[in-house]
Amino acid sequence: MVETKWGQQAEALAQGRLDAVILNDWYAIASLAALSPGTVQSARVLDQDLVIWCGQDGTVQVWADRCPHRSVRLSRGKVVANTLVCPYHGMVYDTTGQCIQVPAHPDYVPPKQACVRSYPVQVQYGLVFVCLGDDPSAIAPFPEWTDDQFVKALAGPYPCQTGGYRAIENFLDLAHFAHLHTGILGDLEFPQVGDYAVTTDDRGVHFDDIHIWQPDPMNTGQGGFVTYAYSAFRPLTAYFRKTTPDGDCLTIWYVVTPVSEAECIGWMWMALNFIDASQTDDAIAFQDKVFEQDRDSLESHNPKRLPLDLTTEFHVPCDRGSLAYRQWLKQLGVTYGTL
Repeated sequence: MVETKWGQQAEALAQGRLDAVILNDWYAIASLAALSPGTVQSARVLDQDLVIWCGQDGTVQVWADRCPHRSVRLSRGKVVANTLVCPYHGMVYDTTGQCIQVPAHPDYVPPKQACVRSYPVQVQYGLVFVCLGDDPSAIAPFPEWTDDQFVKALAGPYPCQTGGYRAIENFLDLAHFAHLHTGILGDLEFPQVGDYAVTTDDRGVHFDDIHIWQPDPMNTGQGGFVTYAYSAFRPLTAYFRKTTPDGDCLTIWYVVTPVSEAECIGWMWMALNFIDASQTDDAIAFQDKVFEQDRDSLESHNPKRLPLDLTTEFHVPCDRGSLAYRQWLKQLGVTYGTL
């Protein structure tokens, strides 16, 4: 084990398991609505323990969850004005992470190394995102976010004991609808999956022209044919757009946060053009039901990490999308959470 102040994350870097494309991506760790001034929460991303705290001015900080004095968790501390106070010895840290006060020695001036590791933070789509790297990429686009024709609803968070890429691949998978979502998104009498187009470009991996009959595709109680288009914009961010012949449209923007190589948390923004704001709770409940139908299979994966060696698992023609996703991950140099 590599002994450094950054713990398991540094160990992963030293062993080559934490690649730049993953380290420099953005991961959702909290809903902004849940972070009122004075809030302190813990999170874990890429095996790194984090503390999220919101100052009285509403500014959100994300730091390593470790006091540099005696290494206790700062997430057990409290916010005073725009500082975070350690619960063990009362050390006071300002918004830069620097210790500015030591109660046991009021006149003591803490050294520069008395500083907590801080990370880049962005607030977008009503979520707080953190990047653990030094060269952040852009947060993946959510195309309907600014379109007033769509009502938006946030579903999740969905903790899941499986690797993040397994969760994304399940989101992109077509053949499981008939078996896990019978009576809603699929029918055991019609399990067939037709051909569809797959492309990979500088925006990610895309599946188009997918036509499927579903018993209740829009949670309206009406069955019919729908057309899907999928994209994986980032290794752990995916999206689909589902439309009916009548023009009803549901999109889901799915971002998965890797807690570890075998555990993740998913957040789903839905955009719907056929409901009003009073129906968002029903839309979220529907998505909760769909995810719970997926959970057992997701958590039963063995291994939980995704094999990028295509000989580890066998494949059938309708897997061409997931094969493209795995090949794309390999081209990006992804190793964390894979085999």
